[in-house]
Amino acid sequence: MAPSIQTFSDTDRRLVAGWAAACAERVLWVYEAERAEDDRPSAAIARAKAYARGELDTAAEIRRRFGGGSAAHDVSPAAAAAARSAGQASAVGHMGAHALGAAAYAVKAAGLASPEQPGAADDEIIWQIQQMTAEMRAVLRTLPAVGEDRSGPLGPGLLASGQMKRIIQQLQARLAAPDSTLVVG
Repeated sequence: MAPSIQTFSDTDRRLVAGWAAACAERVLWVYEAERAEDDRPSAAIARAKAYARGELDTAAEIRRRFGGGSAAHDVSPAAAAAARSAGQASAVGHMGAHALGAAAYAVKAAGLASPEQPGAADDEIIWQIQQMTAEMRAVLRTLPAVGEDRSGPLGPGLLASGQMKRIIQQLQARLAAPDSTLVVG
């Protein structure tokens, strides 16, 4: 059985893991405002960063994936989205497409945490795109459109439906744009 196009090489997973961790870390405050004593999301982000730096083994991260996502129970929707973002970031060691899951949940958390700012989610997407290197964009551009490939996180499930699907579609549309148009002033 051939590996999924959503997996990426180990090098490419490490490349996008740092970006996914940055996306999740940016909204970690939303979770910590409700559950400061629960360090599972921050530990998941730390693992994603360590994986990106080459300090953690891929096989071990596959066994530990989604460690931050379990913190998403019994909290507000915004805090749950922030926890899921951390869980998705920690799962990049398993499959690279989880990077878009981390980003999308961070966008959702940012939007839910700032209902008085209608553009908060769009601002988060712009920030995320601006944090990418050309190499990261090139890797993420190889992913199939959300909902088109059943062999990974962008297939049927939470990332390919409702608000999450719309956010990932927005991210993928911006990724498809020429690099020169990605910087928004």
